[in-house]
Amino acid sequence: MEGMDTFLMDTFLKGKNAVVTGGTRGIGYAIAKALAAAGAQVAICGRGHTTVENAVTQLANQSKSKVVGKAADVRSSTEVVKFFQFVDSEFGGVDILVNNAGVRIFRSTAELSVEDWTKTLETNLSGAFYCSKEAVSRMRNRKGGYVIHISSLAGKNAFAGGAAYNASKFGLNGFSEAMMLDHRYEGIRVSCVMPGSVDTEFGKGSKGGAEWKIASEDVAEIVLMLLKTPVRTLISRVEVRPSKPQK
Repeated sequence: MEGMDTFLMDTFLKGKNAVVTGGTRGIGYAIAKALAAAGAQVAICGRGHTTVENAVTQLANQSKSKVVGKAADVRSSTEVVKFFQFVDSEFGGVDILVNNAGVRIFRSTAELSVEDWTKTLETNLSGAFYCSKEAVSRMRNRKGGYVIHISSLAGKNAFAGGAAYNASKFGLNGFSEAMMLDHRYEGIRVSCVMPGSVDTEFGKGSKGGAEWKIASEDVAEIVLMLLKTPVRTLISRVEVRPSKPQK
């Protein structure tokens, strides 16, 4: 990707500290990789110790930036607090937060269990709130920052079987816009990226023929573009679609 190559040669984020939730694979991993390549120190979290350690090793080997990670389930406000305390000990502050952690459970309302509903809402929506609250308190100390929520077009287009997922993403979009209004005069910018179908398998030619889907790296490039936007300007919502979806 020519555009991404240009960004990766530009270390415009040198001296910045970034946090990416759900950064062990897929979109989160691609974003963490792009941020590190752009010069930022990057902290990631995921639910499993081994997957976090493996991702940190891979990311550190691919850039000159410091990359750290800690296992944390964003559904737990206690674990989120401990994760950000870990980031403090490693970096001393937070400039960028990318709320990417999420789950997808697709069942009709009648078939959706209470556990499915709770897991989806707590991960996709409450987790973003917990992390944003921790990040904003730190960004205030640094006189600014940027919070980017990775949402979905499912946050504006409901579909059958998406009761929990739609609710979480509709809620995340609303939360993002309200948060932007809450903190815009503190130098804290807030944006919401809403991708459609994303190919979260690394490499092309994956099973199921996903060439037409958005690549994780494309979403990462959009995150970099947002971060490059002049501070006087805010792109509050970005809708992203495959150029040529399957008919």
